[in-house]
Amino acid sequence: MQLDPADIATCVADDGPAYADGAAPASTPIVATSLFSFPTFDALIAAMRDERTHHVYTRGQNPTVEAAERKLAALEHGDACKCFASGMAAISAVFVGLLRAGDHVLFVNQVYGPTLQLAKHLHRFGIEHDVELDVGIEAIARALRPNTRLIWLESPGTMLFRTVDLAALAELARVRGIVTGIDNTWATPLLQKPIDFGIDLVAHTGTKYIGGHSDIVAGALIGSSERIDEIFRRAFMLLGGILGPFEAWLLLRGLRTLPVRLAQHERDGVRVAEYLRGHPAVRRVYHPAFDDQPEAVRRQLRGYSGVFSAELKRGDFDTVRRVIDALHHFRIAVSWGGVESLVISPNRGDNRAWLQRQNLPTGLIRFSVGLEGADSLISDLEQALDTAR
Repeated sequence: MQLDPADIATCVADDGPAYADGAAPASTPIVATSLFSFPTFDALIAAMRDERTHHVYTRGQNPTVEAAERKLAALEHGDACKCFASGMAAISAVFVGLLRAGDHVLFVNQVYGPTLQLAKHLHRFGIEHDVELDVGIEAIARALRPNTRLIWLESPGTMLFRTVDLAALAELARVRGIVTGIDNTWATPLLQKPIDFGIDLVAHTGTKYIGGHSDIVAGALIGSSERIDEIFRRAFMLLGGILGPFEAWLLLRGLRTLPVRLAQHERDGVRVAEYLRGHPAVRRVYHPAFDDQPEAVRRQLRGYSGVFSAELKRGDFDTVRRVIDALHHFRIAVSWGGVESLVISPNRGDNRAWLQRQNLPTGLIRFSVGLEGADSLISDLEQALDTAR
């Protein structure tokens, strides 16, 4: 892991106000208000003309939320950021704010399931989509339509963690006038900066590594000032999926420890993944460290987080369930990125056809390596995998 010292300083830096006597709070204050009052009616009218840059109502702007937005924009090398009540609220704002009837969206790589559910829902409003699971640029180019308005991707992708050449994809889209957006939650702003490679919009689920403690649901969207302003006007203010001041404070708290947490997530995650690669009950481990990609693509990542998948040789549902149920340190739950280790499988026992369409092996199990220590987690896996022989 090669973290930028400037990123570490941004994560740790205080963003609170200084007081008249020169003292400043060590933690950004929580501005717990729903509205802001003005000295005159004319002042209120002036502020309401541009709620993007004025404090009128916390549904628009709030100082604590703005502190988190400034940090995330700086970390992603974007001009501006808007925080949301969840990652899906951020993604929904992109679709609602930028798309219209007749537009087409191309999804590249395996992406978060609810994102595709949203795309299916938008068929009702005349917005179509396709999914391209081949991450090669030639295949992506062939999947584009004349009316493709947005390319949305994950890299590394959900479940199989394959990487996409971001610079090549951004150039492909740019010459065709297509907006590009990426869910960068797996890598966080510290391990991958898609805007540097030409991607237009970067989304994060702050629920995962940025929050880091499984006690917050949040989302963020970073991009150019013009595009974030457009989404603010056309979707953010109208949908109302805002982040509250207390949740923004939790995001700021999470950012302060993100560099040190990620270092252990990577170290222990790679150790656990390497152990699984050598286990006789495991067919394959899906981890970006083991992804066979050109060096230029591998250099997109400055390191690895602690989420990856392993495929059991015996891929029947009973074996998958038996291994998961035998684990003690890995808790059985959705989500990932917190201090606790988690485990889940896309195999639900009755969805084989869906797994085939997604090119997902039936024996796939996803692990999120927390902070319990690699030795304890490996011992836990060893006894659980005995049930798969």
